[in-house]
Amino acid sequence: MTETLARSSAPISGSLSADVRAALEACGVDLGAVGGDPETSTAVASPITGEQLVGTRLDRAEDIDAAIGRAAAAFPAWRDTPAPVRGQLVKRWGELLTEHKTHLATLVTAEVGKTPSEALGEVQEMIDIADLAVGQSRQLYGKTMPSERPGHRLQEVWHPLGVVGVISAFNFPVAVYAWNTALALVCGDTVVWKPADVTRLSAIAVDALLARAVAESGAPEGIHQLLLTDAEGSKRLVADRRVALVSATGSVRMGREVGPVVAERFGRTLLELGGNNGAIVAPSADLDLALRGVVFAAAGTAGQRCTTLRRLFVHSSVADQLTKRVVAAYESLAVGDPREEGVLVGPLVNQRSFEAQQAALAAAQEQGGTVLVGGDRELAEEHPDAYYVRPAVVSMPSQTAIVHEETFAPILYVMTYDDLDEVVAEHNAVPQGLSSAIFTTDQGEAERFLSAAGSDCGIANVNIGTSGAEIGGAFGGEKETGGGRESGSDAWKAYMRPSTQTVNYSGQLPLAQGVTFI
Repeated sequence: MTETLARSSAPISGSLSADVRAALEACGVDLGAVGGDPETSTAVASPITGEQLVGTRLDRAEDIDAAIGRAAAAFPAWRDTPAPVRGQLVKRWGELLTEHKTHLATLVTAEVGKTPSEALGEVQEMIDIADLAVGQSRQLYGKTMPSERPGHRLQEVWHPLGVVGVISAFNFPVAVYAWNTALALVCGDTVVWKPADVTRLSAIAVDALLARAVAESGAPEGIHQLLLTDAEGSKRLVADRRVALVSATGSVRMGREVGPVVAERFGRTLLELGGNNGAIVAPSADLDLALRGVVFAAAGTAGQRCTTLRRLFVHSSVADQLTKRVVAAYESLAVGDPREEGVLVGPLVNQRSFEAQQAALAAAQEQGGTVLVGGDRELAEEHPDAYYVRPAVVSMPSQTAIVHEETFAPILYVMTYDDLDEVVAEHNAVPQGLSSAIFTTDQGEAERFLSAAGSDCGIANVNIGTSGAEIGGAFGGEKETGGGRESGSDAWKAYMRPSTQTVNYSGQLPLAQGVTFI
């Protein structure tokens, strides 16, 4: 067994349910060959029941340093591998992800509490980005620019960057990681991945599939390393000068810690942080369309997406009508075990998320808000250690202090407006800037929202909700969202460094700008 394959068989201890065990083994994780040390393992619990799934290893400082060292040592060989050949590795990985799509979705559901449909959709994002990255491996285009000097050629070429550290969040435990890793690999970088503490099983399975692709494609060993560590371990990864780029997804607080540390050592960051996304429903909107878009964006994944809709601005002429329909839809949402047929809203990830939701609802009411539906805990007797809640709709008199904060739980604040320019300004008045939307059949309103004077977010949609980004477009936001871009468009450039090159074939030495020097 190669060193890379050995690393994929991460030490696991504890009791696994039959479906989770089968999924791990199908992905190539050899449970019988490894055993976790109770003194150094850490528990992974399922938000569906609150019960412990398993204990996995906890990497120590020396393990982290060694993993980064292996990635750094593998970089020169991978850097010098032709990009289309690097793409063949990602192609094989994508084939394995397709083959094991249901197995990975089983693990995502168990660890995050997503419905099977949403979990399968997340794994499909991995497959899609692998497809995009394979094509990108033949399109790492530079530029040729005209030189002012005769007999000279001026060009821009993109080179691999180095070791890329990926820190992923619990809510999309595999998709956003794949956005980074598929592109980083075809760009010639090596990757060190620190998954969220609560989603280690899906990470182990994904790592095993990538290790298999590495072995089958003949790629250098060590180009991908998995770290199962805690916050202190993450800090060690962030501070390591061998890591050229840190791509981190998480809270604004986390970004404020990561950014300065990497900047101090003149490294690069790609940050995907807070959302607090808003949507405007104009008087001309198709309310049937708006209703569906609003409810999925606000209640999907139990409000635990970075693109979840949290602020809804409805024109006063249609506010009562739409709000009543949203409340009725929320009352009909099936909340419960996401594995059961018909359930649309699964659990919050843990008790801390539930407490944050309750605190935000209390603050909203203190600031003049009225809870129209939801917010209460459900199924507590059946699952005392799990946290199910009915998504909440809160009518707010204005965008108060609590509305400016992102609460990572299903709360939708509803406010009314009368003037489009004023509501766009109100929409933009929060510190976050990820995703936004307007529902309108007025082309002029749509264009004003999409203009430079409109939404200040990285994502601006018309007649669809704030969530559900496609792979082909770059994903990311502005302001406290961090400014990073992942996935499609020219996001690949974050993982490479540009080199401006001048070739003189004239036999003379003219200087630029007409400078003479004897």
